[in-house]
Amino acid sequence: MNEMLFAVPTLFGLEGLAGDELRRMDLENVRVEDRRVLFTGDERALAKANICLRTGERIMVVLAQFPAKTFEELFQGVYHAELERYIPADGQFPVKGHCLNSQLMSVSDCQAIIKKAASRRLGEKYGISWLPETGVRFQLHFTILNDQVTLSLDTSGQGLHKRGYRAIGNDAPLHETLAAGMIQLTRYRGREFFWDPFCGSGTIPIEAALIAINRAPGLSRRFAAEEFPWMPKEIWDDVKTEARDKEFHGDYRILGSDSDPKCVSLAMANARKAGVGKLITFKDGDATKMSLPSDAGILVCNPPYGERMMEQSAAKRLYQALGRHLKFANDWKKYVITSEPEFEHYFGKRCDKKRKFYNGKIQCNYYMYTGGNRKPVKK
Repeated sequence: MNEMLFAVPTLFGLEGLAGDELRRMDLENVRVEDRRVLFTGDERALAKANICLRTGERIMVVLAQFPAKTFEELFQGVYHAELERYIPADGQFPVKGHCLNSQLMSVSDCQAIIKKAASRRLGEKYGISWLPETGVRFQLHFTILNDQVTLSLDTSGQGLHKRGYRAIGNDAPLHETLAAGMIQLTRYRGREFFWDPFCGSGTIPIEAALIAINRAPGLSRRFAAEEFPWMPKEIWDDVKTEARDKEFHGDYRILGSDSDPKCVSLAMANARKAGVGKLITFKDGDATKMSLPSDAGILVCNPPYGERMMEQSAAKRLYQALGRHLKFANDWKKYVITSEPEFEHYFGKRCDKKRKFYNGKIQCNYYMYTGGNRKPVKK
């Protein structure tokens, strides 16, 4: 087994949640940084993180970290990385990445330098002058931030938010990783009634169901590292078997509703594809008029924003109507993500906690009403 350093990029605001998940997996040396989490481990840790992590975007093996202000320093840093430990003689190794606040800001030039340095290193190690690149793909990724270079190998392939159940979405899809993080902040474990009154393509109730039954989110998809010759197939099989053995079985009360029947039909199809169709009830309904389905429960939703599906004035009227409808639902915990900075004003109540996220490129706040009798907002 090889000891490796891993980096897990995350969406803004999910770093701490991803770190907590990795610690619960008993992975070692977990360290939370801005927009990423680091940990160490072997091939089994690589497979476990890919299959089981809900809030990370991908699992990267860190190949090298070094300062570089010139192309020569960039070349030498890559050239001295032990790339032959991971990339065979016939491996494909395309390069992509980004630069920020650094002397080296041309992505295309940095790509070319890294490709040249990697080619020279691998050619010398394998004793060949020309690398065929006809074999398995090993995607190299670089970041240059404040003149510090990180060169990594992507083991996930498609981002981890692509669970495999949502081929298409509605007009405003929510990242599966963000939905999972939102649910984790509610501490939902499958015991309470769970309701998403703006379910759209079903992402929030589907992620809630996966959390309720403790199903690993990556069980139904494949990963780039499954093709790596140094990753034994039995490790993947063993980790998947272990994950399935930890699943729960029971009756759960999860409801997804939407005023658009097409969204409800799409959500039902996605839930079936995710293997949780029997655990979720979907129905048509206006969130501002539907009777609450239980005396107490957890409401998590991603209502329409003014920037995307409705005019801002219509969105604000919706928030007002929702606030009036839920005014006396004091036994319910309510969690709403929206880009509207005055949401509390329109909803009519101050939240107990607030957290900043990005839904795609849209800056949002996650308003958390966790209980208690906060004073209403004066209008």
